[in-house]
Amino acid sequence: MSNIVAIVGRPNVGKSTLFNRLVQRREAIVDSVSGVTRDRHYGKSDWNGKEFSVIDTGGYVVGSDDIFEEEIRKQVQLAIEESDIIVFVVDVEEGITPMDTEVANILRKVKKPVFMAVNKVDNSMRVNDALEFYNLGLGEYYTISSINGGGTGELLDALTEKLEDEVNIENELPRFAVVGRPNAGKSSFINALIGEERNIVTDIAGTTRDSIDTKYNRFGFEFNLIDTAGIRKKSKVKEDLEFYSVMRAVRAIEHCDVAILVVDATRGFEGQDENIFWLAEKNKKGVIILVNKWDLIEKETNTIRDFEAKIRREVAPFTDVPILFISALTKQRIYKAIETAVEVFKNRKKRIPTSKLNETMLDIVKQNGPPAIKGKFVKIKYCMQLPTPTPQFVFFCNLPQYVKEPYKRYVENKLRENFNLHGVPIVIYFRQK
Repeated sequence: MSNIVAIVGRPNVGKSTLFNRLVQRREAIVDSVSGVTRDRHYGKSDWNGKEFSVIDTGGYVVGSDDIFEEEIRKQVQLAIEESDIIVFVVDVEEGITPMDTEVANILRKVKKPVFMAVNKVDNSMRVNDALEFYNLGLGEYYTISSINGGGTGELLDALTEKLEDEVNIENELPRFAVVGRPNAGKSSFINALIGEERNIVTDIAGTTRDSIDTKYNRFGFEFNLIDTAGIRKKSKVKEDLEFYSVMRAVRAIEHCDVAILVVDATRGFEGQDENIFWLAEKNKKGVIILVNKWDLIEKETNTIRDFEAKIRREVAPFTDVPILFISALTKQRIYKAIETAVEVFKNRKKRIPTSKLNETMLDIVKQNGPPAIKGKFVKIKYCMQLPTPTPQFVFFCNLPQYVKEPYKRYVENKLRENFNLHGVPIVIYFRQK
């Protein structure tokens, strides 16, 4: 099941620092100027064996004339609505402010788990200062220091208890999520697939909040299509569409096996498309890219080659991804798109026998091993595929610490070349033998 955790609060309380600690990388920009987090940031985190997505929102500001702060306020409201768990961050140095009270008033009405994190408690004297936050009426709070990690373990222990356990149902139909920017042609693609033969369609509501699973059984293919297009009442679409498109993509991608990313050919492969692509990659989902509205593009001899090359540059180093040029309007190559999605689904489930893996890969690494460092040579002795839902491999060697990223990329490319893992993110570990 999907687990989305939103970090909310007014500006400059340390939300982005907490986000960086949870996803264990410096993705969000941290600055002492309030309101610096204009864009949304997404990451994957895990604690006690449970994975969840983390959303770092901008500060919630009331009564501000700043248009950015107004947008941030609306987007935080949307994050509260779309997430499963909310972490409300406040600042012990400044105490309760009118904006904190305003946010707390909203959160008291939310029927979801809310965890209040009192940040910047980096010494014992400040623990007592945090007592005033009981006045916000949200009950218990957690004292943390997101800059050095103090108290975050207790917060995560409590948070993960509220997460839903992942349920893997064997022999379930493949789940393909159609994702992309607004107006890229997601609805047109789905309508072109379904056509007028409504007897082949079953709408199952409630599988994911606000989205619809469509069971597709046609031309020898059977799968569930997760439609992220037009799933929200028009009266409610007053939030920022770009943010909302990614929020929908987060939930849809977490529920799918393969993400079908629809790109508008007339606009090109833009930043928002890239964000959604990396969401799928971070979640270890299969990916195919459909460049829609190809019938509207004036073509020359190398138009497809140049367009495809540009996309592959943008998604590097994960370039082993199917890219198809389609037209939902004329139905050009839409069935080829489904064939490709099914192929990627099979690649993602692929199990390579250990004997065959060793026979192939040990010969390759013997001929071209990792470069020597400080006069020491890495000897890879054995490899195997891990029993995980997605392709993950472990290589046992004498000095795993000397295997650097370029060589891992080389091994990944050889795995793809020999075992057809087209469209599937793979993970490689080097471990001590």
